[in-house]
Amino acid sequence: MIFNERETRRAYVMNAVRQMMTAARTAPKGKGVDIIEIAAVEGDEIKVLSDKMLEVGEEKGLKFFFRDANNILLAEAVVLIGTRQQTQGLNCNHCGFSKCDEKPETIPCAINSIDVGIAIGSACATAADLRLDTRVMFSAGLTAQKLNLLKGCQLVFAIPVSASSKNPFFDRV
Repeated sequence: MIFNERETRRAYVMNAVRQMMTAARTAPKGKGVDIIEIAAVEGDEIKVLSDKMLEVGEEKGLKFFFRDANNILLAEAVVLIGTRQQTQGLNCNHCGFSKCDEKPETIPCAINSIDVGIAIGSACATAADLRLDTRVMFSAGLTAQKLNLLKGCQLVFAIPVSASSKNPFFDRV
């Protein structure tokens, strides 16, 4: 049997995306409480996300949303990692308030935010180990949040994934 890499690439990338999602799930958590949500967008749903990014970029007057909206169209999939907000009751002052019960609901718990960062790092490290092209995108994550793609999450980041001869998310204008 002979099979060409171009014919197997998509299956490889989608398997790798699943591994990235597992790496994000199993990443250490600040208090050991798992409130991370993870999903992947593929196919026509990437175009839906891209189109909405153009709208959000227009609303916010942020030009990099337009660049990123075009970039994700070159991805095989986009991994989304976010957190539901849950005060951890540590009274750690990392959010700027001395006690958790003083913190307004609109201010995220710093431990939750840190957990998302650790999960993103684990997912990206897995992608790098598998020699995939990625980039962490606030723009696509915020847009996914507006589309409620991770139900109930207030803090979402996106990681587009590609396997191509040159990283489409690196040299950007």
